[in-house]
Amino acid sequence: MLTRKQNELLRFIHERLRETSVPPSFDEMKEALDLKSKSGIHRLIIALEERGFIRRLPNRARALEVIKLPDTIMGASPRGKFNPSVVEGGLGRVRNLPPASEAELPKTISVPVMGRIAAGTPISAIQSRSNTLAIPVEMLSAGEHFALEVRGDSMIEAGILDGDTVVIRRQEMAETGDIIVALIDDEEATLKRLRRRGSSIALEAANPAYETRVLGPDRVRIQGKLVSLLRRY
Repeated sequence: MLTRKQNELLRFIHERLRETSVPPSFDEMKEALDLKSKSGIHRLIIALEERGFIRRLPNRARALEVIKLPDTIMGASPRGKFNPSVVEGGLGRVRNLPPASEAELPKTISVPVMGRIAAGTPISAIQSRSNTLAIPVEMLSAGEHFALEVRGDSMIEAGILDGDTVVIRRQEMAETGDIIVALIDDEEATLKRLRRRGSSIALEAANPAYETRVLGPDRVRIQGKLVSLLRRY
């Protein structure tokens, strides 16, 4: 799944190529997305290329080719809303069942793995589903879930290590003290502990080597809450 900015840039490139057959310049892309620097555009292009949506042609200036389009290009989702596609076919969903049905509960639930999440410097995360994991039901809560592979060491004092897989319950609200997936500026995601400081949101690391980031509420969107962790030895 693409972030809103990645989706907007891919749509802009696609429409410009369709209209003129010439890719837009970095300045045109920066202006279209209302970004302050070309470095932001460069980061978005790299993310789109890594996800297989565009290809940069070598030895040619401004040479971009759109390889594929996500569903959101054909039927755009509401602006500003970030929705990881984690529940196709009921994947990752645990339903509340009455006690009489407990014996019929499955022992595991297939949870989609949606890419990597940074526990350190934020990186692009929550991509299209790469594979699924069979998670024991007792490790999940009611609702929809997705999994992410952890990169970085900023949450080591919370017992979350580089290479772990975190299981996230999809939700848009969380309590202070919860470990969450936070989407910053609709571009980058990170795994941090949530603290509320007045009207601001603090994303707190569990490693003294990392500073707490304090951001306005309009810059942070909660994507889900940590419910379980998997580790291979």
